[in-house]
Amino acid sequence: MNKAHFEKLERMYLSANVNIELFDTTTAHITKGKAEIGLKVESKYFHALNAMHGSVYFKLLDDAAFFAVNSVVEDAFVLTKSFEIHFKRPVTEGKILAKGELISSDGEAFIAKSELVNETGKVVGYGRGVFVKSKVALTSEIGYR
Repeated sequence: MNKAHFEKLERMYLSANVNIELFDTTTAHITKGKAEIGLKVESKYFHALNAMHGSVYFKLLDDAAFFAVNSVVEDAFVLTKSFEIHFKRPVTEGKILAKGELISSDGEAFIAKSELVNETGKVVGYGRGVFVKSKVALTSEIGYR
């Protein structure tokens, strides 16, 4: 287990402009093959029916699965090749937690799943994606420090 790698990934995630400027991420915890991303639900994420927009579900589900994969890839930034999500129920308040887990890899492609749970532990959405290594090295220039 490479704790330093996990901590660098956590810092990279939390220092990304999208997470600083647009999202109020509360948690980023990464271990081997797993990641958890937390978010405080706010009205700025709501669509016209006053519930969280699907794009926020996607972001959190993709992020958790992505970092579950990047936890086992220590030399390069990974990319999402495809991702499928399923919505189970609306979110209107509280905190939500995306939990990602690496399922398999053939050396070129990685498959990971994730679920999004509300404060009461109910699954509000879930997804599965395919990820690949990019040609971009994990360096301090991209926040990996």
